[in-house]
Amino acid sequence: MDIKMQNIRTNGENGAAHVNGSTDRVTSGNGESVAVDAKETDVLLSVQVDGCNGGRRPSDHAAEPQGNMGHAVEEGCNGEVITSGDDSESQRNPGNASGEIRRIKDELNKVIFCQKVRLWMVIIFIFLLIFAVIISSLLICSVIHEDVDEKFDPTLFKSPLYFNGSFQLPNQVFKEELFTMSFNESQTLAADLQQKLADLYRASPALGRYFSGAEIYAFRNGSVIADYQLKFLMPEEQQGPLRNFILSREMVYNVFRQFLYDQESDESGPMYIDPVSLIMFLRQ
Repeated sequence: MDIKMQNIRTNGENGAAHVNGSTDRVTSGNGESVAVDAKETDVLLSVQVDGCNGGRRPSDHAAEPQGNMGHAVEEGCNGEVITSGDDSESQRNPGNASGEIRRIKDELNKVIFCQKVRLWMVIIFIFLLIFAVIISSLLICSVIHEDVDEKFDPTLFKSPLYFNGSFQLPNQVFKEELFTMSFNESQTLAADLQQKLADLYRASPALGRYFSGAEIYAFRNGSVIADYQLKFLMPEEQQGPLRNFILSREMVYNVFRQFLYDQESDESGPMYIDPVSLIMFLRQ
């Protein structure tokens, strides 16, 4: 049994023919013949939507099957375009942001107490208070702390205390002129060594105030061996404690020896002192 597909013509409201099929000719309202190239898929996908004024308008989903998947566009009664979906959500975001700003302003303007003090005033006051505390702490820390022990009257230091000893200058070559301290070479070497000893003891926090002077009074053979004397002055009423602790032989000796181990000069320099050769004793 053979089945034959035929085109079906229907008359529109104004006498125009509407075609369901592939390709056909239709007659318009004034009797003219119009060729319509319509495919079956276009006819099936074509949807007419009633407008606000009774007119019909086709839907464009067939022409744009993938164009507006996430958005729906409609015409309003007055011809305006209404967008739904993500576009409308994005259009509402500015309003939400403005509402959030207004809400924050309202919160900050809330009256906390006394009908005058608002929340933003309290926040600013707290920040200013923290800033003032930090500045005050920095000022207090920057104040120079004066140690009571650093205040002393040197005129009260009258009682002398002497330490004698010797050390070796391994990089010096002994000459006969060094036997006599009146020679220029002996005086120059002695002055340099005396300045070195004075600097190390004046820089000592414990012994600096009591140190009076250093003297190199002889040179001997053995590379060059220098004999020295250290002089300290102390108050008469504190002689006992000072002799036993601060100005004891162990304290004075250890300060000297530590300086020799810490000396930065080259071991091959002419003023290098051998730490092992250091000898010291208290002169009675």
